[in-house]
Amino acid sequence: MKIHVLPSGPIQTIGYLLMEPALGEAILVDAPGGILAKIQPLLAQEGCTLKELWLTHGHWDHTQAAAEVARETKALIRAHADDRVLFETPEIMEERMGRKLGIEPVKVDVWAEQGDIIQALGRAFEVRHVPGHCPGNVLFYQAETKSAFVGDALFKAGVGRWDFPGGDFELLARSIREQIYTLPDDTIVFPGHGPRTTVGAEKSGNPYVAAVAP
Repeated sequence: MKIHVLPSGPIQTIGYLLMEPALGEAILVDAPGGILAKIQPLLAQEGCTLKELWLTHGHWDHTQAAAEVARETKALIRAHADDRVLFETPEIMEERMGRKLGIEPVKVDVWAEQGDIIQALGRAFEVRHVPGHCPGNVLFYQAETKSAFVGDALFKAGVGRWDFPGGDFELLARSIREQIYTLPDDTIVFPGHGPRTTVGAEKSGNPYVAAVAP
């Protein structure tokens, strides 16, 4: 499985293009602004079709190009229902930020739930619900490639902000311990912003959430 790391949009949110050229298939994790122009040549180069778009959560910087990507590629969209209001009425985020973001509503085709197993790219991906930064934040875990795409729940030596509407630090810390720190230590954590890390590195050194609750 090839993983293309594609920082995009006004705050360089990372979209991840997962490709399996042998099958001619690809998956996109998150859709920051401008990402369509980045994935189209990669898909053409590898002879792949974008089958699905997985949204880790409903914040505008992860969904800015979601409607465009779905329209142009016919990709099926998966996301968690707890962020439905953000997907369907993005103007709520414009009101909170005090400026226009120009985001189209997103029609989610399949609501992802805790424990779902998604068969894609010839592999099984597990969905884990990791709320606290955003009510509907989920991660997508692939055991064979030791990969976890976590949205904004966990960063290298950091965690997602919890001061947005729907945020809750205690819930976020519990989610990280129960849903991320329970993955194997050598799992690579691919966050929505910044460099990758590993589960083991964060369990031993994350300054916000220790592996064991105090």
